[in-house]
Amino acid sequence: MTDLSPSNRTWKIFKRNKIAIAGLVIILVTLLIAILGYLIMPDSTPMANNMTIQLNLKKPGSKFMFLRLAKSGPVDTVNVFKKMLFGQPAFYWDIPITDYRFTKDSVYAAEYIGDEDKPETKAYSRVQATIIHKTFWLGTDVYGRDLLSRLILGTRVSLSVGLMAVIISMLLGVTIGSIAGYFGGWADAFLSWLMNILWALPALLLVIAISFALGKGLWQIFIAVGLSMWVEVARLVRGQVMSLKQAEYIEAARSLGFNNYRIIRRHILPNIVGPILVMASSNFASAILLEAGLSFLGFGAQPPMPTWGSMIKEHYGYIVMDSAYLAIIPGLAIMLLVYAFNLVSIGLRDAFDIKSQSTRF
Repeated sequence: MTDLSPSNRTWKIFKRNKIAIAGLVIILVTLLIAILGYLIMPDSTPMANNMTIQLNLKKPGSKFMFLRLAKSGPVDTVNVFKKMLFGQPAFYWDIPITDYRFTKDSVYAAEYIGDEDKPETKAYSRVQATIIHKTFWLGTDVYGRDLLSRLILGTRVSLSVGLMAVIISMLLGVTIGSIAGYFGGWADAFLSWLMNILWALPALLLVIAISFALGKGLWQIFIAVGLSMWVEVARLVRGQVMSLKQAEYIEAARSLGFNNYRIIRRHILPNIVGPILVMASSNFASAILLEAGLSFLGFGAQPPMPTWGSMIKEHYGYIVMDSAYLAIIPGLAIMLLVYAFNLVSIGLRDAFDIKSQSTRF
């Protein structure tokens, strides 16, 4: 029987950890939901921002009848790929009604105004009108928007911020940590001094400061969160490189005339990929929390783009009322996704048999 390769052996150990596999499944399902996006959302309009003020704060599972009227102006039809990414502008006006009656040329509909108000009966052309029924599975928010649609779109924002932040932090952290650990001397002294200063700053305050400098927006959040997380990666890589650069196979590589870039890229970094992956998974969870905190404070993606943090901000006042689910549901989504990444981090740590860094995660 042939020996398993290191990657196969790591995957075999990881598969034995059922809890870590459960976390990985949650992440993959969430990723699939984020990719499909508008294709699976009840409200597929851009930013899921279709407001029906009469239906604000409706309970989960609420069902309503609508009179659907075609819009008078032209509406651009997008292909499936563009719809998946950006949504499809609505072709119709949907008016909530409580009752209707068809005549030969018209339809008389009792427009829903509120639970305590008497419906207003209006006449519409029968040619342009149809009757549909909708179910709001998670209810509606304070503006009458479908909460499930905005929650799904918020998944895309959280994962994209986490992914971009991890990519930026890994590129900076691995590069700076490798330089500091391998070359030592004044380069290590200066970079270590810089890392210690940034390490002393609270992550959220650092992200807010960078956001002030860059401005508000989604791309600014990518950069701000990524720039606040590279220090942990750099410190880890620096320590790992310092412990490996004196190894015999590194000395052999030097004696063969390999340059420093090749030694770092081909001989050192592949041997510390385990700790780096564990750090990446842990940073992904931290990035999601940072993005949610920034959105709650108003520094994240700006309205009408839905984020889990902004959804909590808009509705946290309803926690003490009978609509606490408006803030609890996105809060649970944040908790579940962060917990899933933490489970995967622990599974990777055990699979790579990382003991020296175990207290960090």
